[in-house]
Amino acid sequence: MGTAADRRFAPRLRELLRRTEHAYAAGDERPLRGYLAAMAAFGAYTAGWATVVRMRGRPLPDRPVPWDVALTAVATFRLSRLLSKASVTSPLRAPFTTFVGPQGPAELHEEARSDDGNATVGELVTCPFCMSVWVASTLTAGQLLWPRATRTTMGALTALAGADALQLAYNALVNRTTGE
Repeated sequence: MGTAADRRFAPRLRELLRRTEHAYAAGDERPLRGYLAAMAAFGAYTAGWATVVRMRGRPLPDRPVPWDVALTAVATFRLSRLLSKASVTSPLRAPFTTFVGPQGPAELHEEARSDDGNATVGELVTCPFCMSVWVASTLTAGQLLWPRATRTTMGALTALAGADALQLAYNALVNRTTGE
């Protein structure tokens, strides 16, 4: 059981957090506690990967290879958009989001649900910028643990990004030449 000092500390800390949230939000809803939980989850996730890498005895490179950085960047871009915007992955986001409408070729505009405490998860899974932090970390860990398989996967994602760019360029060219 906690001491008397512990019992006084917890309510004071909760009140400090409540006042901080209120002052920060300036009248808007800002789920700071959810963001704090997401940061803690990301810290635990990356610590887990780091532990596995260390336990496997994989040496860290002295510096990143430029080709791997470029491949990781393009693969992260494509996988982040695939997870956070693609129509086909909407069932993964549906528990945390509400469909708003189409947004770009084969992409959706969804908004985070704010009614059930999953607002932070909804923001994460609909934001390709937010998702890219998790994806880049995962791909980096994959390069350290399973370099061949990860580079093959990143190559496929990079090819997909290139194909997407070509599809968009082709459509723009057709529209320009036909006047549509």
